[in-house]
Order: sequence, then C-alpha cells, then structure tokens
Amino acid sequence: MIIKVINNNTLILDDFEFKCCVGKYGITKNKQEGDKKTPRGYFKLGNLYFREDRHVKPDTKLKTIPIKKDMGWCDDVRSKKYNKLIKISKKINHEKLTRKDSNYDFLIPINYNTNKIKSGKGSAIFLHITKNYKKTLGCVAIKKKDMLILLKLVKKNSTIKIF
Repeated sequence: MIIKVINNNTLILDDFEFKCCVGKYGITKNKQEGDKKTPRGYFKLGNLYFREDRHVKPDTKLKTIPIKKDMGWCDDVRSKKYNKLIKISKKINHEKLTRKDSNYDFLIPINYNTNKIKSGKGSAIFLHITKNYKKTLGCVAIKKKDMLILLKLVKKNSTIKIF
C-alpha cells in the first residue's frame, strides 16, 4: 500500500483523497536540516506514536506507542543520536513529542534519513496532525479526522511517496 503526496497539498491512499500540507518551502530531493522543506522520494513508515492522555488507542495495524513526557526526537547535528527517538536531555537539541498544541497527538515517523543516517540531511520528518493546513517545517500534515481514517487503512509495510 502506497500513500502518495502530490501537488504539495494532496495525500492519496486507495480511494481516499485528503487535503494535506508540507514544508513551508515545498518538496526537495536535497533536504537539509532546518530548510523547512519536505524530502522527495519513497519512504517506509515507522510506528504510530500517540497521546494516550488525550486519545484512546486508535484502530490501526501499525504498532502503537504512547507518547511520554520525556520523549523527544533528536535534531542535534552534533549528536550520535541524530534523527532518533530519545529521552529528552538539556544537552541535546530535540523536537519535543509532548506539545501543547495537538499536532503531535498522532504522529508516524517517515523513515527518511534513518538508514545510514547523515548528520545535517534532515530529521524528525513525520506524518502528523494539522488544524489549519499551515505549512510545516518539513513534515506532512493532515486533519485529525483524516488521520483516523488513514490509520485504519495503513499497514505495517505501507510506504509513502512524496513527489
């Protein structure tokens, strides 16, 4: 099963077509940390992380992991933990997974730059929630109601094609 992201604002899965948003500066083949662009290509999906304190576990075939307050995603180009899930530390720059807004209430890491990680090539690229389709820092975002539909359809071996 392939999820397709096309035209910077459309996500297609089977017969479903959802409005989405991507990085503020569009889609690129040459992603760099902090460039506010979404990487172009085919990528596997990671596990579903969700806010158990705000939502019940959704219906999905993906492995689900409740988000804890000390969870972050390393975006520190100097760290050996770059582009990996970490326990938050003041010594390492990171993206905090427990946010005040609802953007990360459901998130799936897009496995970009995860095999043979190259520092500075981009980190914390997620499929997550948006309320207003505001451009992201490099992620793909859809409405919560659409995410819940997508989660029912997606399989562990599903991929996402961003072009």
